Amino acid sequence: QVQLVESGGGLVQAGGSLRLSCAASARTFSTVAMGWFRQAPGKEREFVAAISWSVASIYYGDSVKGRFTISRDNAKNTVYLQMNNLKPEDTAVYYCAADPLRGSYYYTSTWGSWGQGTQVTVSS
Repeated sequence: QVQLVESGGGLVQAGGSLRLSCAASARTFSTVAMGWFRQAPGKEREFVAAISWSVASIYYGDSVKGRFTISRDNAKNTVYLQMNNLKPEDTAVYYCAADPLRGSYYYTSTWGSWGQGTQVTVSS
């Protein structure tokens, strides 16, 4: 199992930006896809973005397309989520995911490892 630690969350005004980071412990980081999900109070965990190990494939949830960018630095075992033009509805705990098993990246059940989450709060 991959150990994941997220950072970079915080409080920001609507229209602002944040960059989340997720550091992974696995020496095999460069060979696994990585993803970001989020969960708002009272809601199910929602797919945000995913990136393949080679960066050849990148996917975004419909609600963040054009505003969020996922990237990775395999030399640093880190995946990033750049969030621009933030909206109050982006407020949630953001989770990093790794080690996808069989299935679509869009489903939480696909992912084998999770971080502890980092809070993002967007004020109006």
